[in-house]
Amino acid sequence: MADETSSTPSEQPTSAPRSEGFVPRTPRPAGGPGGARPAGGPGGGPGGRKFFRRKKVCKFCTEKIDAISYRDVRLLQGFVAERGKIVPRRLTGVCTTHQRRLSLAIKQSRNIALLAFAARF
Repeated sequence: MADETSSTPSEQPTSAPRSEGFVPRTPRPAGGPGGARPAGGPGGGPGGRKFFRRKKVCKFCTEKIDAISYRDVRLLQGFVAERGKIVPRRLTGVCTTHQRRLSLAIKQSRNIALLAFAARF
C-alpha cells in the first residue's frame, strides 16, 4: 500500500503541456554575450584604463563658416568616405544644420560632376 501512494516523476501531473521539441533553458556562462566584461577592456574593471571620448565639435561652428559652397571640393571631400558615401554626423561631429547644408552641397557638386558618386575601381 505504501508503494501506491508514492509516485515516480514520470507519473506526476504537469502544470502545462509541453511540446515535443521543448528544451529547458540553461544559464549563460559569465563571459559570453550578455555576461560580465573581461578586466582591462573599454568598460573598465580592475586594472583597466577608463575610456574617455571627447565630445566632437562642429567644424563649421567653430570656424564660423556660414555658407557651404558646392564649388569647394576640397572641403567637401573631407566629409565624403572613400567609397563615395556621405559620412554621418555622429562620426564627423558636425551639427545638424551644417550637416544638412553639407549634404545638399555634396549632392549639388555630384550633379555637376565636381565630386564622384562612387569610388573608382
